[in-house]
Amino acid sequence: MNAIDRRGVLIALGAAGVLAAFPAFAAADPVLADVIRNGPRTAEEKARDAARHPEASLLFWGLKPGDTVVDVDPGAGWWTDILAPYLARTGGRYIAATADLNDPKLSDGARNGRAAFEGKYEVDPKLYGKVSAVGFGQVSGPLAPPGTVDLVLVSREIHDWAMVDGFVQKAFGDFRAALKSGGVLAVEDHRAADGADPKKGDGYISEAYVIAQAKKAGFVLAARSDINANPKDTKDHPFGVWTLPPTRRSAPSGQPPNPAFDHAKYDAIGESDRMTLKFVKA
Repeated sequence: MNAIDRRGVLIALGAAGVLAAFPAFAAADPVLADVIRNGPRTAEEKARDAARHPEASLLFWGLKPGDTVVDVDPGAGWWTDILAPYLARTGGRYIAATADLNDPKLSDGARNGRAAFEGKYEVDPKLYGKVSAVGFGQVSGPLAPPGTVDLVLVSREIHDWAMVDGFVQKAFGDFRAALKSGGVLAVEDHRAADGADPKKGDGYISEAYVIAQAKKAGFVLAARSDINANPKDTKDHPFGVWTLPPTRRSAPSGQPPNPAFDHAKYDAIGESDRMTLKFVKA
């Protein structure tokens, strides 16, 4: 049985005993609001807030002052530039689950990406706090001591993991082991129609697939939101989700951009339609 609250958030009432301590949205957080508006992000990064809704998303997931947060595959640090300063100011801890240096198959690009990430975020503890990086991948070990993490954030990654047999369950198992009882697995990803092939390779993944995989790993679906929904996204683009902003791909992966490609239709759609899910470790 499910119910919709007044903010358009679907709450899974079937786990009411677990969910009683997890309101659909946390209360407004002035420190988080200040970091988002006045923190170290560039103007270009802040311009994407209209599509990515960082404040509403983090409040929905229940981020709290003093939390220990694992940010999975943070890339160039879009979420890092919000989470790390916020956690530094509130007594929390930021952990980046990034390239696994012990993986013999790790690419040079991934290795260099981790080095660049550490070079940016580990040298300014006054701004970012004590940022730590831990290896994450198909053969990696624990992300943190068992039961020590408050929130694990997985943003736009599961569609890639689904291409590799067994990787989603391995990853979800890692997250569950690291989380405290009642800890949150926060998920955002490009949303395919239910029943879509998770190995299609177009960058989209269905909510039904993600929910089933999370439940299989022992998580409870606490709530789902349309904060990041985009009904204009038809999900049938020539180069997958990467045809849309901000990537704006104009040719198949690995080929040079096509200067004759007309981006207007895809720019008018904007960023993708995305699921926003909150799971808890029961």
